[in-house]
Amino acid sequence: MSGPGDRLRDAVPARFESLVSAVRFGQFASVGVVGALSDNTVLAVLRLGFGVPELWAKAAGIETAIVVMFLVNEHWTFSAQGADGIVPFAKRLGKSHLVRSGGALVQLAVYWVLTQWLAVELVIAGTDLWFLAASPIAIAVAMLVNYVFESLFTWKVHQRDAT
Repeated sequence: MSGPGDRLRDAVPARFESLVSAVRFGQFASVGVVGALSDNTVLAVLRLGFGVPELWAKAAGIETAIVVMFLVNEHWTFSAQGADGIVPFAKRLGKSHLVRSGGALVQLAVYWVLTQWLAVELVIAGTDLWFLAASPIAIAVAMLVNYVFESLFTWKVHQRDAT
């Protein structure tokens, strides 16, 4: 007797089947929370503490999150994938940056639309904090893009799961 999970796996092409891992996605999303906290902390400190323009502060937050999330993913989510050594590590870090650049562009685009096109204000204690509220929305959209591309290109989970 087949269950809902079997039907889902049957409907997914073999290359993408390894993406349908609730455990791996849960780990990736948990790491995303750490990244989101890093991103938003840098965004808030640079914007509120130092007056850095919003999009520059957001870009710095994204870069910080990319490095933090790579390190956590490297040692937890995808710890069984990838060869040991400094050269393979550096290649994965470079590849992760390249892969995540698409997610970063998606995130910046969504963030820009939310903060520059929409006339939304979230005033708390006399300060408009909409730029902080918009950030997690942009992060969530980019997270889905990043999960697919990191899984398939950085850690190549479909190759490991097939063996």
